[in-house]
Amino acid sequence: MKVQTKLHKLILTALFLALALVLPFLTGQIPEIGSMLCPLHIPVLLCGFVCGWPWGLAVGFVAPLFRSLLLGMPPVFPTAVCMAFELAAYGAVAGLMYRLLPRKKPFIYCALLLAMLIGRLVWGLAMAVCMGLSGSTFTLSAFAAGAVLNAVPGILLQLALIPLLVMLFEKTRYLRPQA
Repeated sequence: MKVQTKLHKLILTALFLALALVLPFLTGQIPEIGSMLCPLHIPVLLCGFVCGWPWGLAVGFVAPLFRSLLLGMPPVFPTAVCMAFELAAYGAVAGLMYRLLPRKKPFIYCALLLAMLIGRLVWGLAMAVCMGLSGSTFTLSAFAAGAVLNAVPGILLQLALIPLLVMLFEKTRYLRPQA
């Protein structure tokens, strides 16, 4: 990998991290809607697709913790801690699947869906561990509510927006096959 490419990915990663810190402000004025749209997920998923799985993993893990420590939202435990693992999985799986699968439109959706599924499972596991450590329980109904039911608007937004943006990046030749 050329130095220019590494520097380029580092700059893009910083921009995706900045976007992850700022984007929730657009939806955060109405907390019920803001959390349902999952604004942190979008830059992390895009980072995985554009910069690759290691960068997506890093931005996904750092973004909720950094945002929590800087701005107090989301609360550090258990929310930001569990989101860190969830978003790290999103970024890593999106980037890895995008690299491994054929570069055709249906496979962008496959990579995205797989990332969303694995990320939500990781979140559920992290919540179960965190709640167990705090002496609480994390039920299957709490998982279904948190991972799917409350996140439907965000899931729909991600399914509509992410593939379109990835295809736009491909069309402008911004995304190139990775070695």
